[in-house]
Amino acid sequence: MKEKLKINEWAEEDRPREKVMLQGVSALSNAELLAILIGSGNQEDTAVELMRKVLDGYHQSLSDLGKATVEDLCRYKGIGPAKAVTILAASELGRRRKEEGPRERLQIRNSEHIYQYFYPLMCDLPIEECWVMLLNQASKVIQAIKISAGGLASTQVDIRCILREALLKRATSLILCHNHPSGNIHPSGDDDRLTQSLFQAAKVMNIRMLDHVIVTDGAYYSYADEGRI
Repeated sequence: MKEKLKINEWAEEDRPREKVMLQGVSALSNAELLAILIGSGNQEDTAVELMRKVLDGYHQSLSDLGKATVEDLCRYKGIGPAKAVTILAASELGRRRKEEGPRERLQIRNSEHIYQYFYPLMCDLPIEECWVMLLNQASKVIQAIKISAGGLASTQVDIRCILREALLKRATSLILCHNHPSGNIHPSGDDDRLTQSLFQAAKVMNIRMLDHVIVTDGAYYSYADEGRI
């Protein structure tokens, strides 16, 4: 009888975890995804083979599998209460995700929207913080990321970090925002230089810099509104 290979002895592209890293999670079959959750099989079956047998018992239906009980799943050799609970928890997460539906992203139309977004994050800060807001093609927020935090009057900003985040999140445009704890609404010379440097660097990467907003308690300054960007 031919000895069964363990999953870690399979070709790398056939191992579920490695397959995710190489091809993305969508490349995996249902049995492979479930195998990642349970981690191991039994003496006769790998985790993937075991989950194929389990799915066969539920007509290859994830919906039917999600209706199983812990006791039902524990009837399969190699599945104990911990693995059964993990499978059912994953099924419940899938159900809740479907029920939740897609989250509507905030669309940024003007500097007032930018100010309203960042004011709660910055209004009481005793030091300067610099954030970048990343947007998609429809000017909807992908994510807002804090780039740096500094002293009372300035913070050091690495343009490379900003562009790296924009590229990783596949943003088509970005907005820079920082606060002035002093309450002075006017940009400094350093603010001007940072704005122009980032604008030019983003342009090279085919990313639009839409605005740089300075937030104070109750007021703000917009480079775009002032025609300076």
